[in-house]
Amino acid sequence: MKTPDRPSSAPLLALGLSFWSAKALLCAVELGVFAALAEGPRTLEDLTAALKLQGRGAEDFFDALVSLGLLERGDHTYANTAAVAAFLVPDGPSYIGGALEMANARTYPLWGKLTEALRTGHPQNEAPAKQDYYGSLNRDKERLRTFLRGMTGLSMSASAAIAAKLPWTNYETFVDVGGAQGVLAIQLAEAHAHLSGASFDLPPVGPFFEENVSAHGLTPRLRFYAGDFLVDPLPPADVLIMGHVLHNWSLEQKKLLIRKAYEALNEGGMLVIYEALIDDDRRRNSFGLLMSLHMLLVTPGGFVFTGAQCREWLAEAGFTETRVEHLDGPDWAVIGVKTARPV
Repeated sequence: MKTPDRPSSAPLLALGLSFWSAKALLCAVELGVFAALAEGPRTLEDLTAALKLQGRGAEDFFDALVSLGLLERGDHTYANTAAVAAFLVPDGPSYIGGALEMANARTYPLWGKLTEALRTGHPQNEAPAKQDYYGSLNRDKERLRTFLRGMTGLSMSASAAIAAKLPWTNYETFVDVGGAQGVLAIQLAEAHAHLSGASFDLPPVGPFFEENVSAHGLTPRLRFYAGDFLVDPLPPADVLIMGHVLHNWSLEQKKLLIRKAYEALNEGGMLVIYEALIDDDRRRNSFGLLMSLHMLLVTPGGFVFTGAQCREWLAEAGFTETRVEHLDGPDWAVIGVKTARPV
């Protein structure tokens, strides 16, 4: 009788050591490798000197980035790949490196405490004991700047998909709830000249939003509302958007925010919730499940959810039309439409 082939241990080892590859990328962003190559190829010696690295390890580091598909190597030179040039060169219009900067500075060390979080059920973030992480964050301007750049990076692709895929010709006004630096508001305004909109976020975020909007020449069409969405009413609009917002909060707070959105929407208006949703069978979207574990590490009650769960919450709040649409990568939108009540 034939003995079944013995499974290989290689995939398990590769997964267990996958943080090597992640840290190489995060380190390259931190050191400014991709920025140093923004103007064109450089030799090993030139790149090593520009980044002020010691010779030992530099060649292995750059060649590891080649093997990971992040750099190209020619005759004695290194250059950014097309994807890196598009998304990881600082100050570029599609820069997503803010998310990686935040991952390197905060998320990477925080995940070393996952075992303790699972054993205790308590957040492991850097906020002082019994203090709200976001309250602590908003009191530190530089930490807040890093966080907002990270949110911009995480939201860039989903924002572009929202601007391209949803039926914006049916609407005139929008408010991005928890809009951070305004990446989504800017993309919507640039793609649809008839739209005017706003971001609703905590007061310390305002200057960062206004700076970004001004740099894009969109100040006349985009404004900032300061407030706490857990406490204050949401501004009225045809469309309300909550991107990477609900996962931070407990079930009770999630339902509260959805009810507040329903109340603020104009009749016929649309609520767009986008997240790295967990698939309904909870088997395939590893990113969404791991993001939920990240919420365990940084919040007292936050968690990621499935599209089916979110549609139930929308129906409970009064939305009569709901659907789930894929945006980009791990991000999906759950959409609810507020239809006019019978007279």
